[in-house]
Amino acid sequence: MENYKEFYEGKTVLVTGGAGAIGSNLSQALVELGAQVIILDDLSSGQLWNVPSTSNVLFVKGSVLDEVMIKRVFFERPQIVFHLAAFFANQNSVDHPERDLMVNGMGTLRMLEYSVLAGVERFVYASSGCAIYGGEMPLPLKEDFVTMHLSSPYQITKMSGELYCNFFHHHYDFPAVKPRFFNSYGPGEVPGQYRNVIPNFIYWAMKGLPLPITGTGEETRDFTYVGDLVDGLLRAGYFEEAIGESFNLAAGREIRIIDLANMINELVGNKAGIHFASRRKWDTKKRLLASIELANKLIGYEPKMTFEEGLGNTIQWFRDNWKNIEASAEFGPGASSAVREMVIVKQ
Repeated sequence: MENYKEFYEGKTVLVTGGAGAIGSNLSQALVELGAQVIILDDLSSGQLWNVPSTSNVLFVKGSVLDEVMIKRVFFERPQIVFHLAAFFANQNSVDHPERDLMVNGMGTLRMLEYSVLAGVERFVYASSGCAIYGGEMPLPLKEDFVTMHLSSPYQITKMSGELYCNFFHHHYDFPAVKPRFFNSYGPGEVPGQYRNVIPNFIYWAMKGLPLPITGTGEETRDFTYVGDLVDGLLRAGYFEEAIGESFNLAAGREIRIIDLANMINELVGNKAGIHFASRRKWDTKKRLLASIELANKLIGYEPKMTFEEGLGNTIQWFRDNWKNIEASAEFGPGASSAVREMVIVKQ
């Protein structure tokens, strides 16, 4: 099973979205394994300071919609493609559905087309378990559950990406793999209006602001450490059993949002507490818990990081990179009224 790490030495690997939270960690892992890494990222949500600065990394600033830049990265003849670039995430897609359709739909289609033409040996598409399964689903979530009742454009386009992967796999015998991520967290993700809850909670706690809970706080999520996701991706790019398959990459545990908020406030030393806000209309999932049995069977995936240790690592990363993080955080006019009120009160 450990041969999957040795496999990447000397390989040329393309990572779209390689300046983002998961992409930058994946790129760093590939660098350490001796791969030649090409990163394609338009920096719309990723940060250049997050990109590994080594001689075996080629960074190309560009969109997965820009065919000139796509041709540029495929000129390097990548053998493996990790397609992580996306218009992230639910609220952003609700606010900008056409942009979501273009980036997540057309962008994925173009990457598949060029990968087929280039003879890519493995195409790993970053899907989303939080998107695919909809709002009403039996727990733990298993890959054979399917629903067409999705609640945001992001969920629709992430599913369409899987469907396009299926088409290319069946029509062209193309080696596509579709891991489904669940609530990634860890070093590398900056806070912002359309970001995940953990980096935003840590940011606000370090600012001395109350943490806004949209709902009752009893909601749960299957928070998965970015290092475990990277390990799952590396395995997905190696094991033949993964080809053509969709499988969950998660921690396989539930964490209540109110427990998360209290834990972050305690670790950071924030005395401002919590603040309850109205639930967002698209947020229909009261609980999330994934089964990881199939990923374990196919690729030997086993998450290692405890939630407490992963959260501690993330907070330390915030402290170590605070100046860059504070400069990169973006909470624009479309942020929730609760957040705007907190920022105004604090200022």
